[in-house]
Amino acid sequence: MKTQFYILLTLKTPQGFVNYGQFFFGNEREAAYGLFKSLKGSQKFSAPLHIDLMETVGDLPVKIKTICCSLEELGTNCQLIAKEIFRLKNLEELV
Repeated sequence: MKTQFYILLTLKTPQGFVNYGQFFFGNEREAAYGLFKSLKGSQKFSAPLHIDLMETVGDLPVKIKTICCSLEELGTNCQLIAKEIFRLKNLEELV
């Protein structure tokens, strides 16, 4: 079974964390790690908006890294993520 990578968007609420978005990278480890490094945010867990780099091992999700960000940083990050996935998927079809 292939390992899959994705970015998970979560929101901290009084009841716990709520997932509200995912961006899938498939088995593109280098692309997922490289992009995650370039995202804006902090590793200090002060902001309620979290972005998690996730990996599936077997069928189980494993959280690799987490950053917290402001709403403005989240907007910038979503643009970066969407551009990278668009680039990866279009290059994949050309090859």
